Amino acid sequence: MDIFAAVLLSSSLLFLFFVFSDAADSITQSQFISDSNGTTLISKDQGFALGFFSPGNSTNRYLGIWYNKIPGKTVVWVANRGTPITDSSGVLMVNSSGSLVLLGQNLTVAWSANSTKKARNSILQLLDSGNLVLREEKEGNYLWESFNYPSDTWLAGMKLGWDLRIGLERRLTAWKSPDDPSPGELSWGFELYNYPEIVMKKGSKKFFRSGPWNGNFFSGMPELQATLLYNFTFVSNKSEVYFMFEMIEKSATTRAVLNQSQEQYQRYMWIEEKKEWSMFLNLPKDKCDSYNLCGPFGNCIMGEAPVCQCVEGFKHKSLETWNPEEWYKGCERNKKLSCQDKIGFDKFSGLKMPDTTSSLLNETMSLNECRVRCLNNCTCIAYSNSNTRNGGSGCAMWFEDLIDIRQMAANKEDANSQDIYIRMPASEQAAKNKRKMKVIVIIVVAIAVVFGVLLIPYCICRRKNLRDKMENNIMLDQNIELQNEDLEVPFFSLATIAIATNNFSSDNKLGEGGFGLVYKGTLIDGHEIAVKRLSRSSIQGLNEFKNEVMLIAKLQHRNLVRLLGYCIEGDETMLIYEYMPNRSLDSFIFDETRAKVLGWSIRFNIICGIARGLLYLHEDSRLRIIHRDLKASNVLLDSKMNPKISDFGMARHFGGDQTEGNTERVVGTYGYMAPEYAIDGLFSVKSDVFSFGILLLEILSGKKNRGFIRPSQSLNLVAHAWNLWKECRPLELLDTCLEDCCIILEFVRCLRISFLCLQQHHEDRPNMSSVVMMLHSESSLPEPKEPACFIGKRLSLSSKNQSPSTNEITVTLLEAQ
Repeated sequence: MDIFAAVLLSSSLLFLFFVFSDAADSITQSQFISDSNGTTLISKDQGFALGFFSPGNSTNRYLGIWYNKIPGKTVVWVANRGTPITDSSGVLMVNSSGSLVLLGQNLTVAWSANSTKKARNSILQLLDSGNLVLREEKEGNYLWESFNYPSDTWLAGMKLGWDLRIGLERRLTAWKSPDDPSPGELSWGFELYNYPEIVMKKGSKKFFRSGPWNGNFFSGMPELQATLLYNFTFVSNKSEVYFMFEMIEKSATTRAVLNQSQEQYQRYMWIEEKKEWSMFLNLPKDKCDSYNLCGPFGNCIMGEAPVCQCVEGFKHKSLETWNPEEWYKGCERNKKLSCQDKIGFDKFSGLKMPDTTSSLLNETMSLNECRVRCLNNCTCIAYSNSNTRNGGSGCAMWFEDLIDIRQMAANKEDANSQDIYIRMPASEQAAKNKRKMKVIVIIVVAIAVVFGVLLIPYCICRRKNLRDKMENNIMLDQNIELQNEDLEVPFFSLATIAIATNNFSSDNKLGEGGFGLVYKGTLIDGHEIAVKRLSRSSIQGLNEFKNEVMLIAKLQHRNLVRLLGYCIEGDETMLIYEYMPNRSLDSFIFDETRAKVLGWSIRFNIICGIARGLLYLHEDSRLRIIHRDLKASNVLLDSKMNPKISDFGMARHFGGDQTEGNTERVVGTYGYMAPEYAIDGLFSVKSDVFSFGILLLEILSGKKNRGFIRPSQSLNLVAHAWNLWKECRPLELLDTCLEDCCIILEFVRCLRISFLCLQQHHEDRPNMSSVVMMLHSESSLPEPKEPACFIGKRLSLSSKNQSPSTNEITVTLLEAQ
């Protein structure tokens, strides 16, 4: 390089340093990107950056694109994958002919964009999508774009597949290693059969196969279909074959990566509050996803032993020498088929469609036309609809052994699942129909017997179910009205909650109960939430949901869990609460290891906090509220171990001077119910006081009231505690982990208060204002009478209440079940 050229390049690089101090998103033919100056292109929305980097422990330099706002430099595209630059001499520029080139040592070309179109005045720009484009300055037409030449990462808006007009294939290829972005063995792209499908290859060998597109998803990848977060597009015509996803919620950040070391396609979402990528999909997902594991006509079924089974009407090829390692040989027909045989077709549902290498596709045929065409072609082995939407359309036919089949259990009963019809000899079908008839006769007889036995209780249950259904239908009709009411809490969209919970991932599940499932979520602003999701089979219903929203929206107290909002959209009904990192009280006091965390001072603070929360509900809130389901699992603990009462689905409120009510539907949890409520359905503020007494006893002893039995004396927890009290041995009740830290006088005072709360007659129990005062006072307390539920005088429940209530197991926010 002569002196003039060196001076020119140095001047240009110096100019670039000033030009890009404001992080531009594009360069013209008079500008450069230089590794020595550390200059980059930044997309307009600041989401992506283009520049030079060294991967892992490597010292080689590459030109790449990465997420600009995400720490750790997650690279999504590399230009010079196979031609690294060994020093910091790299320069990216648009040359005088309008081509994009990367110069390395001694200004040699390390990489160039193979654009077939040229323009004198062209601009290189990094788009907000992460796509690097070379475009005409005025018209804006793309001359070249990085999305047409993917590396190992698939981004939203990027087509995966073929442009048949110019013979361009867009295929993912994995990095060789975290230190080496050059193409590895693993690739992911479309195979252009008559019936296209995505194939993962290891070298030249198939490793995993998606199955063909059925109008909704690829038959072997039901996970890749439209959700609340994504829209998927599949196009197959004479010009193009491609698959693409787009984000519905633009604020979410997601990517798909081909991982060489783990031999997987992996999909990730960025979780901002954790500052990490969370993987929520990986393929192959199990053993049955391994390509052609079970051989011809073998059906892989996870959960079976062995996983490989023959399709019905077929048998293993080597029965005499069979062993589990020989499944690759596959299966053969029970009776060989010839063109002269009378034949028919057996229907199989919920299968991943066979390998489409030897298949034909006609999208204009109906299923009946497809059957006739296959029937009249002796070499046709099977046929199917190619599109399952709107009742099905199109025709796909297979002409060789059916391989790489698996049972997709999730789709077996799905109306949109793809059925396949396999050619069978008529004699085999007759034998099969005879076996089916025997099974049907046996089943019909069994059903008749069972039906006769269950008819009477069915009629009783039917009446109740019809009543409940009518109530739920009324509530469904009121959903729109409920959304329009002034509930004093925000409405959250379903898309927002889906993103926050990673589309209700099982990894985010915190617990479940009568209401349904509870998930942890994180809003886009980083705020952690707990989402209580009503299930269709929920013990609780929409009445309880509305009750909880209406009540808790009006409550504000430091010892009550805070409702942040609600969601009613489509079939989904959800409550959104503040997240309690320490979950529920029962997960501590009933666990020998975790109980040690709750020393006496913490437990006493929890007792006082619960009492203050109940006092607020009974006397200080705008409504007089009776909780009716106070128990350890419905007390949540925040980061500082402060208690918060939760779950108001069963709560009732009164106005004016009303203090009690009655009901024919007793709800709550046995073991915590006051006797007058359990027997006669009478509830009042004093029934909550009784539940508080039980809870107080559990906190002091570290033992559950329900399930505790003293075998030698046939005593439950209350009776056992009362005996120790009468015998002046109350300290024997103390949780063993409190022996070294307990303040004895406070313990004895709390135990006495517990017995006062557990009096059999509700008029003998103190109200919560008295309880709060007694907890903080040093004055003498009344002498308690014998408590209810003493085993020697056990209360007998009336027949109407002997079975568990409809809410025997109520939902607990954040309780890990």
